Amino acid sequence: MIRLLLDDMLAELGYTMAAEAGRLDEALAKAKDGEFDVAILDVNLSGQPITPVVDVLVERGVPFVFVSGYARRGIPEVHSQAPLLQKPFQADGLASALAAVAAKAAN
Repeated sequence: MIRLLLDDMLAELGYTMAAEAGRLDEALAKAKDGEFDVAILDVNLSGQPITPVVDVLVERGVPFVFVSGYARRGIPEVHSQAPLLQKPFQADGLASALAAVAAKAAN
């Protein structure tokens, strides 16, 4: 349900969802081989921390935004400054987070 809402919000903002994953192994495979400009990552994916996926994205130089219902708890300390969308979020929050990622990537 959340992924459908996210897809709708992204479309409203002019973006296209390139891929989605509901399990850590799927997310890792997509992080390693996927073609996308930015990743939107739930901090906890089916009960597993998203940290291994973040490590792959950092290695590839792919920017990311965290999504969490638990504030910054669960975000690796080294990535504590990464944009965070607090659940539930609206399209304007998503737009701000994506703008923050774009600004960071431009530096």
